[in-house]
Amino acid sequence: MIHAGGFKDPLGSATTPIYQSSTFSFENADHGAACFAGESDGYIYTRLGNPTIRELEKSVAELEGGYDGIATSSGMGAITTVYMAYLGAGAHILSHDALYGPARAVVETLFSKFGVEYTYIDTSDLELVKASIKPNTRLIYTETPANPTMGITDIRALANIANEHNIPLCVDNTFSSPYLQRPLELGADIVVHSMTKFINGHADIVAGMIVPKTAEDYKALRPVMANMGCNMDPHQAFMTRRGLKTLGIRIDRAQENSIKVADFLEKHPKIEWIKYPGLKSHPQYELAKQQMDGPGAMMSFGVKGGFEAGKKMMDHVKLALLAVSLGGIETLIQHPASMTHAKLTREAKIQAGITDELVRLAIGIEDVDDIIADLEQALAHV
Repeated sequence: MIHAGGFKDPLGSATTPIYQSSTFSFENADHGAACFAGESDGYIYTRLGNPTIRELEKSVAELEGGYDGIATSSGMGAITTVYMAYLGAGAHILSHDALYGPARAVVETLFSKFGVEYTYIDTSDLELVKASIKPNTRLIYTETPANPTMGITDIRALANIANEHNIPLCVDNTFSSPYLQRPLELGADIVVHSMTKFINGHADIVAGMIVPKTAEDYKALRPVMANMGCNMDPHQAFMTRRGLKTLGIRIDRAQENSIKVADFLEKHPKIEWIKYPGLKSHPQYELAKQQMDGPGAMMSFGVKGGFEAGKKMMDHVKLALLAVSLGGIETLIQHPASMTHAKLTREAKIQAGITDELVRLAIGIEDVDDIIADLEQALAHV
């Protein structure tokens, strides 16, 4: 994570400089022509490529074990680029029913206008996946652990199904990061990240990344990103690369905290249920152990008394921030049904398991006793 990417600054800078330039000069006319023809590694225009951004792309791709990286201005920029590359008029996407709300909404509200069909199911149900594939299915898209239900999909098994039907499989790896899970090693074709979350880790930028496994997929995706103009800017890249260097120690601390917080919540009399991959009570605990290097720092739970009880708890936290997003150094708490997944229909929420009482908790790196004390005093108001 610290040395991934292998960038060497010609002036000896210990960190990759911010190349804050929109355009780059050529040595001569032939050099310019070679750059535009793809015969030279030289830079042309920051929408197409930039040294600061390039180092970040190579770093994340190396950690994921992919062919190369494609940085975008946001996580949704990464997701939409994948959709645009593989979904044409009349195409069908098969996707997880519980995933980041806008990732689903953009298909239902925008891509559907151009004839794209969609089916949302629980991708951890492999027989249901097989039954839901259509002749026009052009992409299988999942997120594991799922947002916000914390369901786990067997990536290797899903990849085998996708390969049998010659359909690319894209996995959103935001909740785990390559530090805990590497979907390409398990057979996925494409990985996407909202690097706003764990990879950057400081709640001060938004950014996305696509990592395809093959040169073929890279060549299909890169021009789409450039033509749509959802490229990252150099300062974003610098900030994200800085955050990436501490990814391991941040996740180690947040995960250590999470295990203790989850144990506290599971035993609390005012908690109806809790879903955390590090608890043996999680229905896919063994699968999580197999394909992840740790349970991570995300969990969801239900407060006895439903939505009003959960709302009262969230209104009384003091250390935890009542805010969306995740993966930063701060502990965040939010209500998906009324916040991140509010645009889904009531029926879609029920199908995906996004119930009114579900509270999502993203654990930070604060002192764990302080986190638990804050949750305990907030629950006392319920």
